[in-house]
Amino acid sequence: MKIPVLDLKLQYQQLKTEIDSAIALVLESTQFVLGPEVQKLEQEIATYLGVKHAIGVNSGTDALIIALRALNIGQGDEVITTSFSFYASAESISLVGAKPVFADVDADSFNINPESIKEKITPQTKAIMPVHLYGQPAKMAEIKAIAQEYGLKIVEDCAQAFGAKYYGDCLGCEQKCSQETRKNITNQYVGSIGDIGAFSFYPTKNLGAYGDGGMIVTNQDDIAELAKMLRVHGAKKNYHNEMLGYNSRLDSLQATILRVKLKYINQWNEARKKVAQTYNQLLANNPIIIAPKFSQGHVFHQYTIRVTNGKRDELKEYLASQEIGSMIYYPIPQDQLPVYKEQYKPNSMTMKLASEVLSLPIYPELSETQIKEVATTIIGWTKN
Repeated sequence: MKIPVLDLKLQYQQLKTEIDSAIALVLESTQFVLGPEVQKLEQEIATYLGVKHAIGVNSGTDALIIALRALNIGQGDEVITTSFSFYASAESISLVGAKPVFADVDADSFNINPESIKEKITPQTKAIMPVHLYGQPAKMAEIKAIAQEYGLKIVEDCAQAFGAKYYGDCLGCEQKCSQETRKNITNQYVGSIGDIGAFSFYPTKNLGAYGDGGMIVTNQDDIAELAKMLRVHGAKKNYHNEMLGYNSRLDSLQATILRVKLKYINQWNEARKKVAQTYNQLLANNPIIIAPKFSQGHVFHQYTIRVTNGKRDELKEYLASQEIGSMIYYPIPQDQLPVYKEQYKPNSMTMKLASEVLSLPIYPELSETQIKEVATTIIGWTKN
């Protein structure tokens, strides 16, 4: 039985009539960049997330870059982020002229460790960029408390976490945040908690387009105005450019596809949770495999296990030989990539996780039979 790590054809087949009709209407309108479909998507996402403003851009990476620029972060500033994430998190900080500073992560959540954030703060620190990795909300109450204490901004990297909610049930919670802070943000979607949030609609995401796309969200009017200017060459109106900006506009075809899909996102995220719960039941009590722990609001962009016998790569190869897909996110921490060669000391937990993590097939259409096949294959490998 061939089981890919992701199968987008199944989703398209289910939505084919709706999506094809929506695309046809855009083609008939001949309004392909920004325009009514983008405006409608922005309104719908703002309503869904409970924020005042949503600004469509052409990728999740641009969403981060423009978010940082809208907060006036640049040369001489430092932004603390996680060492365990896709390079776009650090790259966006470097591209605006600031310095990424890398904090370590928690073993259970894979997310940035608030205690490590505190250790990295300097007089140059201007913001914290938590990443809600694999769809698991970071410890936002603690992070928000740190930001308030030191006067820092929060840029939420939500590239993998559309629809994830913060419920205040952080893994390994030691009640270090204030109850009032936790209470105030409980039941909020990620992206709506910090000063600004950045989303990716890359096709593999829980809410994915059929090409690149991104969204910036905020409750602050001045930040939203700057972000809107920055996405169109730094102008409020055509040919009146006020600053150096970007050509970063979400196109109408992607917006109309996302509008169709947005109606199903809660259903799909719940299906992902059920897949994860089934995996966890099947992989429980295995001495070599550590199944992921998760808070209530996790939306499982990835289902990521830890292989603790030092043979993670061998398991990946074995699964491939059995026609089962898997991926390693991420084998090299951001701070150890060639682009930052020898600039940073490695973070110990991040290095450990980078050598152990393996993401298994997960998507809403994955059948129980397929899940059992994956789990049985892994269990069989651990016994040999």
